[in-house]
Amino acid sequence: MILRLTIWFLLTANLSVENIIIGIVIAFLLPRSYTNSETLRDWLQAAGKIAVTIPQAYMEAFEMLFRPHNQEEIIMERIRGSRSPRLIFLDVFLITFTPKTIVLKYHEEGYYEVHHVRRR
Repeated sequence: MILRLTIWFLLTANLSVENIIIGIVIAFLLPRSYTNSETLRDWLQAAGKIAVTIPQAYMEAFEMLFRPHNQEEIIMERIRGSRSPRLIFLDVFLITFTPKTIVLKYHEEGYYEVHHVRRR
């Protein structure tokens, strides 16, 4: 519910009482999916990845400004265990957030096809 309200407030950019009430009503009315349960451990690991990825993205951006990256490669990255669709989305977002990498495809067998840009 907190995630839904956060998204609502980011979309509307309005913290008035009426908008808060509308956001709470919409957060309750949106359908929920309880078929995939993530553990708190999975979400804490994801939060750790977020804390590492943001500074990494800035460092890679500055590095690409000052040093050319001409070599490209596509690799298959294995993911650990079974992941829920939410955690898969978060993984793809974090990989794609950095300027040197982008996820091309998610394979059901537990692999991401990732395009990397590297220096020679």
